[in-house]
Amino acid sequence: MNDLSNSTMGTSTEPGTVRLERLLPGPIERVWAYLTESDKRATWFAAGEWDLRAGGKANLHFDHSKLSSEKDTPDPYKGKRADWVSVITRYEPPRVLAYTFEPGGPESEVTFELTPRGKDTLLVLTHRRLAGRNMMVGVASGWDAHVGILIDRLNGAEPRPFWTSHARLKREYEAAL
Repeated sequence: MNDLSNSTMGTSTEPGTVRLERLLPGPIERVWAYLTESDKRATWFAAGEWDLRAGGKANLHFDHSKLSSEKDTPDPYKGKRADWVSVITRYEPPRVLAYTFEPGGPESEVTFELTPRGKDTLLVLTHRRLAGRNMMVGVASGWDAHVGILIDRLNGAEPRPFWTSHARLKREYEAAL
C-alpha cells in the first residue's frame, strides 16, 4: 500500500487504485443529486443523460470551460476526446454509485460512496483498475480538481480555477505516487 504523505491528498490503496475522501456540505440527498443529475453534475464534472440503474448507460460530455472562470484549455489537453459512454455497475441511491470510466483504461471503474456525517456527507471516491502509474497520477489529480469544484459549488462559492488546480495537483501527485 502506498499511502500519500499529505492527508488532504488521495491515497493509493493498492496497485492501479486511487482513493479520495472528502467531507461535503450535506445533506446526502443534495450530494447525490450532484452525482446523478446532468445539470448539477455539469457544474463540477460532466453533463450527460444517464439511465439510472445497474447496467444503464451513462453518457459523459465534458466541457471544462463551464466549470470555472478559467476558460482556456492547456495545450496538452486541447483536442482530446470529451465524450464517451460509461456503464453503471452499481446504483444504490443515495449511498453508492459506480460506473466504468474509459479514460482510466479499458476496465477502469469509479465508485462514489456517500455516508451522512451530521449535516455533512462523507464522500469516498475510489477509482480502480487504472492502467499504470501515469494514469494513476492523471486520474488522481483530475478527480481531486473536480471534487474541489464540487465542494465550492455545494458551499455556494466561486469555483476554483480547474486547469490551474489540476496542474498543481498533478505535480503533487507526481511527487507522491
